[in-house]
Amino acid sequence: MLEVIQKCYQNEHLSKDDYQAILDKHQSVHYQKGTLLLQENEVLDRYYILMQGVIRSYVNDANGNRITIDLFQPGDVVIDVNALFQHKKTLENWQCLTDCTLLVITFNDFQELFHTIYGFREWGRTWMANELFEMKERSIEMITKTATERYARLLEQKPFIFNYVPLKYIASYLGITDTSLSRIRKGIL
Repeated sequence: MLEVIQKCYQNEHLSKDDYQAILDKHQSVHYQKGTLLLQENEVLDRYYILMQGVIRSYVNDANGNRITIDLFQPGDVVIDVNALFQHKKTLENWQCLTDCTLLVITFNDFQELFHTIYGFREWGRTWMANELFEMKERSIEMITKTATERYARLLEQKPFIFNYVPLKYIASYLGITDTSLSRIRKGIL
């Protein structure tokens, strides 16, 4: 598990002792396929590092349709930043699409590490900046890129998920219908 911690929290200012202290604050957990790790209106007090499996994050739109907003693969940090850091009820639902093994850390343990380990704090700043960049980029691409371009980018960025995620969830994530996704796949394959 130390290797997972070192890969996830990679930062030049973290020592071996720092990584061990970070690992000591995490617990390994396992959930079966179909488990909801988080449900709308819950208050989040932890986040996860996905070691094995695939998790789907979705929200319910105004008509009650489930819209996939993220697909997590091994190595990803599974978090709702807004809910965790602002202590707000979440709008998200996290569903295990496969059996999943994760590392979990509580908000209080995260805060302790953040305030006592300089390299962890630096990792946090860098991680948050990257997440904001990716969110902005995804928002713009949903408007400026074609569905085919968005599909190709997802295939490049997260090829692992295509083996485990139903196509209807991938279509939802891309903002297109199942039929449109089938046409795109036929054109590419």
